[in-house]
Amino acid sequence: MPPDGKLDGLNVLVLTTNYGTEQDELRRPVAVLRENGARVTVAAEKDEAVRTLVSDRRPGADVLPDTTLARATADGYDAVIVPGGTLNADRLRTDPDARRLVSAFAEAGRPVAAICHGPWLLVDSGLAEGRELTSYPSLRPDLENAGGTWRDREVVVDTSGRHPLITSRRPRDLDAFASAIVHVLAEGT
Repeated sequence: MPPDGKLDGLNVLVLTTNYGTEQDELRRPVAVLRENGARVTVAAEKDEAVRTLVSDRRPGADVLPDTTLARATADGYDAVIVPGGTLNADRLRTDPDARRLVSAFAEAGRPVAAICHGPWLLVDSGLAEGRELTSYPSLRPDLENAGGTWRDREVVVDTSGRHPLITSRRPRDLDAFASAIVHVLAEGT
């Protein structure tokens, strides 16, 4: 995707733990958003490097966070992204600050995006009910039990609720996921 500045002036918050985030699900959307002019802030549990993984098992690149989940707020941000990685997502779903943040974005009507195992946070935040979404296939029962309608598509953009919801299945769907985020943000400006 060529940079064109269509997201100039927009701010996006990314939520992660410090270990177990799927490398590309963190780095690629951040890169695409920045290439399109958005300012991206990575919020992690601690002020320490985020140790990513590749396919949930091999060490990936370290990513330095900009702030912590506890210090972050939804104020001043236009969207929030939740990357996957089984370990990351399982820990985020029980983190009160992560739940507080996605709920604040949803309440304010701002886009919430989650990929792979990231939609677990939507379940534990009450944001899956009545929504059409996708995820890594093993999460289908969790999302359906939470009242969501699961679709086996590379990206699902649901604008039926109070806030846009963008979800994707896995790393190979990252191009569609990042493009959908850019599109939703650009349309909202």
